[in-house]
Amino acid sequence: MTTAKDNANVDNTNASVSGRKSNNHMNVAAEILADHPNCSLSEPCDGLSISLARHIHYELCRDEHDKHELFNALALSVKEQMLENWRQTRLKDNQYPQKQIAYLSLEFLMGRALGNALLSLDMTEEAQKILTEYSTNLEDMEQVEHDAGLGNGGLGRLAACFLDSCASLDLPVTGYGIRYQYGMFVQKIIDGYQVERPDRWLRNGNPWEVRISNHSVSVPFYGHTETHVNKPGNRHHVWVNTQNVLAIPYDMPIPGFKNKRINTLRLWKAEANDEFDLSEFNEGDYTEAVATKNLAEQITMVLYPNDASVNGKELRLKQQYFLSSASLQDLLARYVRKFGKDFSQFSTYNVMQLNDTHPSIAVPELMRLLLDQYGLGWDEAWKITTQCMAYTNHTLLPEALERWSVPMMKNMLPRIVEIILEINARFLEVVAHKWPEDIQKLTEMSIIEEGGEQHIRMAYLAIVASFSVNGVAGLHTQLLKEGLFNNFYQLWPNKFNNKTNGVTPRRWLAFCNPKLASLISRQLGDKWINDLSLLTGLNAFINDKAFVKDWAQIKYENKQALTKFVKQQCGVEFDPKMMFDVQVKRIHEYKRQLLNILHVIHLYRRILNGDTQNIAPRCVLIGGKAAPGYAMAKQIIKLANNVAHMINSDPKVTPYLRMAFLPNYNVSAMEKICPGTDLSEQISTAGKEASGTGNMKFMMNGALTIGTLDGANIEMLEEVGKENFFLFGLDASQVSQTRINYNPQQIIEQSKALSGVMNMLKSGHFNLEEPGIFDHIINSIVDPHDQWMTAADFDSYCLTQDLVAKTYLDQDSWQQMSIKNTAASGRFSSDNTIAGYRDEIWMKK
Repeated sequence: MTTAKDNANVDNTNASVSGRKSNNHMNVAAEILADHPNCSLSEPCDGLSISLARHIHYELCRDEHDKHELFNALALSVKEQMLENWRQTRLKDNQYPQKQIAYLSLEFLMGRALGNALLSLDMTEEAQKILTEYSTNLEDMEQVEHDAGLGNGGLGRLAACFLDSCASLDLPVTGYGIRYQYGMFVQKIIDGYQVERPDRWLRNGNPWEVRISNHSVSVPFYGHTETHVNKPGNRHHVWVNTQNVLAIPYDMPIPGFKNKRINTLRLWKAEANDEFDLSEFNEGDYTEAVATKNLAEQITMVLYPNDASVNGKELRLKQQYFLSSASLQDLLARYVRKFGKDFSQFSTYNVMQLNDTHPSIAVPELMRLLLDQYGLGWDEAWKITTQCMAYTNHTLLPEALERWSVPMMKNMLPRIVEIILEINARFLEVVAHKWPEDIQKLTEMSIIEEGGEQHIRMAYLAIVASFSVNGVAGLHTQLLKEGLFNNFYQLWPNKFNNKTNGVTPRRWLAFCNPKLASLISRQLGDKWINDLSLLTGLNAFINDKAFVKDWAQIKYENKQALTKFVKQQCGVEFDPKMMFDVQVKRIHEYKRQLLNILHVIHLYRRILNGDTQNIAPRCVLIGGKAAPGYAMAKQIIKLANNVAHMINSDPKVTPYLRMAFLPNYNVSAMEKICPGTDLSEQISTAGKEASGTGNMKFMMNGALTIGTLDGANIEMLEEVGKENFFLFGLDASQVSQTRINYNPQQIIEQSKALSGVMNMLKSGHFNLEEPGIFDHIINSIVDPHDQWMTAADFDSYCLTQDLVAKTYLDQDSWQQMSIKNTAASGRFSSDNTIAGYRDEIWMKK
């Protein structure tokens, strides 16, 4: 945090360098340092300006530097401003003044760090001023930074928002993840098809991280177990002949908002215990010499390997165990340094929050470490485990829950399988006591799934061991209790609770939409940044014509910026006077980008037929990545691009409709997209989306939502009111009922609009040179087993889109609804969510 002394130094420095602007960064740095002769690389002085000059002068060592070098110097200088508070935070937390929380997640979609760090440190204006001396600006520097794309989508971005809120709420939380060498792939669109390229986010280094080699731990794989009986007759298990992999921690600072707390995100990198076999290398067997090193480092090479193959599944399991084992060893070592090997207070001072099912293998790993490494008995170890594990479920899709082949796991993690089998045997006794002679219950609830090859149900393992199990939206939690985990809810109703997701208002309003943030602060003050409920005060200005005009002007300017971005990325010319209709998220059938595309085709047909009355001109933007092995999702991307091509190449159509598919959608892209969006598409099949967080970001920035009663949409509608939310489609119970006798062909025949869209698709209008490529999509829509119910919701969606258009044409009404949406978004701050975790899970007495 900048002190008064720092500000004085900055003022003096800025006064002394005023007017120095030069392309020669070394000269500027030298002049600044000349005013502070006692500063050197080893003897730093206070202040961002001097720190930046020092890094340029002493480390870059050349008169001319490229933008990456200057960014690195700036990032190192900003990190330097955090070091003392980071150190003080660690010293305080290591004394265990209160319960410490470990947030275990296989994904952390952090995005760029520079702008967020400056905002939290209250140094944005200072950085802007300093950079003018180097003939550059903060926006250019921010664009240089590579996104830390260590996540797939909402799950990883939620983890990042949570870390921000934990630090801003002054909570002692450490994030634990994996330092993937290659993050989420870079998506290229070639001839309309998705092509994956490696995401080399570390190619220019990561100036925010600090390698902490002395906290390295060893993670075992393979080998076998042996059992020994000591003199008192106690059995002791030993896991021997293992292949050990070194886990090296890299720490990144997570600053709280203007509160001096700097939490830590600890990312683990896998390395071999030995670099390579020198004797084999000297004998000329170069490949074999480095084989062990390569096998070890593969574990943290790529985010989410394609697990369609056996090798892919094994690597995914290795990643999950590597993360869990390294993190738990770290936690236990930290506890032992303070309390010794008396673990009676461990669960009093520690909670492990499992972010989805991926790290649920932490349950048997904690048992292994307590039993085998520290010599505790089973009952004592199990009591500790069940008092400090908490599990968040993020999906209603059974196929997304982790299930591991018992033979595969037994080969890779033999001791872990033994412990899981013991946990299951003891758990089934509990089930038998609850439901005597009910064999079906035993089968349904067993952690071990029988039938053919045995599998381990990792979600069940997490539920059995955790003292808290939470969903992430009201409907999601209800469906978990009534459906997916109903048996467990009947057994342990008090374990289950809801924590509706949220997003950080620092990044997703204050940082990404500074013009709107400034307007809000002029009316309400700036305390809303840490208390988003204060945004309800905006309702007082809904009829203030000057305020509404300013609100609309800011949206227009944000749309101009988004227009420029879309042109750069897609080559498509949007018009900021048109409605910006946006759907950006992971491409998946349940998220129903296909339904959106069908509506676009419907509008396209109307325009071609001359039916333009009451059409609000709109620009449709779709973006998102398909998993590399997800063929249908890739076909949807191809369809979106082909439809966009036909629309944008027809001058009769473009005055009313334009469309673009944004390649390589990521956090930084969303920071440009959500401030310029008019209409947010949240159109998943009801009962499929756990929560959603993109919906909240759009709402916070004044976009109106068209959506189903799914996930957090339900709570958003409750907050803003039905009159300010465009609701359509079947609800979750209606989806279940409709599915029984679902006849999409009959629906199509009875719908003039949908019949026309399907005929256009079947005619090959969008694939004239590639006949038949969309047959699979067409067949999926007419399939009576289509679980996404695309045809069932089409007419309702189109009617609601007509209402959207009618409303948008009345701009006064639209802008008032926009203000109401932002005013109602306070409930969806991740600060609220984390306060719920704090009060009802982590710190609950």
